[in-house]
Amino acid sequence: MVLIIPGQLDWNLLRDARQGPQRLDLIPEAWAQVTVSAQAVATVLSSGEVVYGLNTGFGKLASTRIHEHAQLQINLLRSHAVGVGQSMSAPVVRLMLLLKAASLGRGASGVSPRIIETLLEFLAQDLLPEVPCKGSVGASGDLAPLAHLCLPLIGEGLVRLRGQLMPAATALQVCGIEALKLGPKEGLALINGTQASTALALDALLTADQLLTTGVLVGALTLDAARGSDAPFDPRIHQLRGQPGQIDTAAAYRALLEGSAIRRSHLTQDERVQDPYCLRCQPQVMGACLDQLRHAASVLLREANAVTDNPLVFHGEGPPELLSGGNFHAEPVALAADGMALALAEIGSIAERRVAMLVDSAISGLPAFLTPEPGLNSGFMIAHVTAAALASENKSLAHPASVDSLPTSANQEDHVSMATFAARRLADMAENTGTILAIELLAAAQGLEHHRPLQSTAAVEALHQSVRDLSPALTVDRSLAPDMAAVHQWLLGGGPQRAVQSVASGPLVQALGRLSSLHSPAAY
Repeated sequence: MVLIIPGQLDWNLLRDARQGPQRLDLIPEAWAQVTVSAQAVATVLSSGEVVYGLNTGFGKLASTRIHEHAQLQINLLRSHAVGVGQSMSAPVVRLMLLLKAASLGRGASGVSPRIIETLLEFLAQDLLPEVPCKGSVGASGDLAPLAHLCLPLIGEGLVRLRGQLMPAATALQVCGIEALKLGPKEGLALINGTQASTALALDALLTADQLLTTGVLVGALTLDAARGSDAPFDPRIHQLRGQPGQIDTAAAYRALLEGSAIRRSHLTQDERVQDPYCLRCQPQVMGACLDQLRHAASVLLREANAVTDNPLVFHGEGPPELLSGGNFHAEPVALAADGMALALAEIGSIAERRVAMLVDSAISGLPAFLTPEPGLNSGFMIAHVTAAALASENKSLAHPASVDSLPTSANQEDHVSMATFAARRLADMAENTGTILAIELLAAAQGLEHHRPLQSTAAVEALHQSVRDLSPALTVDRSLAPDMAAVHQWLLGGGPQRAVQSVASGPLVQALGRLSSLHSPAAY
């Protein structure tokens, strides 16, 4: 059992919840606040005061007075469960359950404790609602996705229990969970909020954070494969600019490449004055991406801990108040997701340029297309084409979603964030970028072997050997698709980091640690 403090979720808890079932509980003080908040709603309702969502309709129908309070909340869940498209992944749904429970646990939503208890029980038993990925504009909250998430709480809709799709009513019986009977405001509190877009963005950020580190590791391997210079990583250059991400990534490249025999052998023999940008400007590009991800991490961690439904319950010494506002508007998530999209596109874009450089013998000095017998064999020619296709696709996907808005609810909700799509498209972009990096890993490993018997650094050689454990050298043409898939899966599982850290010294471990967008001071 892990006790959580609503409003103080951290990255370790979010990562653990994303990966699998976990039994969580709120601290006692939080439960007390939840109870007081629910009592406040009852007090306001009994006073006869007209309050949005308690005794009125929704959206454009807010001026319609409602007396069937319980039925109003059930109808809300049913009517708003209109999502379409593929189901959200299990990690995203787990995050949604956690975020919704933690938000309600802040004691500003007016729900009874049993609502939160049931959400946490779903998470503990890995009882995952089927949530279609399309149908939200990111205001008033992620209505359709959250309706699908929460409809099973009352025994309706579909769920997956241990991977098996079934009606929610059946799954509740199997798990020994009693279907909820909603009270005033509880349906509205469940579906109002940014938990779907935030969960999608958090899931993508955890992957993007890993891809950035992988991109730096692969870039170091490519630099030695292409006999590039390490002079552009001199700390004096980066201190003069002062960009923190650039400074941190340059330090990582220096630590990865210090002592390379391949580099030493070309200090006096190489006629090139400057390397191509894809090698020379790696700290500037990857550092900017790191800064972008750090900013997104700070925004998303705050959003993960936020209360984003409406109206909000305030209770203290005086009479309780229910205030209508707009915390459900997911503009912070949308802008953060758009920034992440740019970073993912650039990580893949510069990696694709490095692959293009490696296969071009005029620039790299390596055999054409990295094959011993070019002409008879095409080598990495078409693997680069795949990388180019994916990089181009990412450019289209990187178009900002937040700049679009279509009014809904008969123009009552006249500016929306499009945060859910902004976050949802990041998964496809991360998949593309991961594949580009896998192709570069294979190409760079092939290029490095051209310099034998010279060796690179222990870290780079450990990375090279790990690639070779998955994919033998390409001496004659074969389909590289299985190799690309194997390396892609390995790198998404953190394989490159583990390979390098297995031989890393203290300075390198510290340098790589500073690449994380999650645990740096800037992320908070």
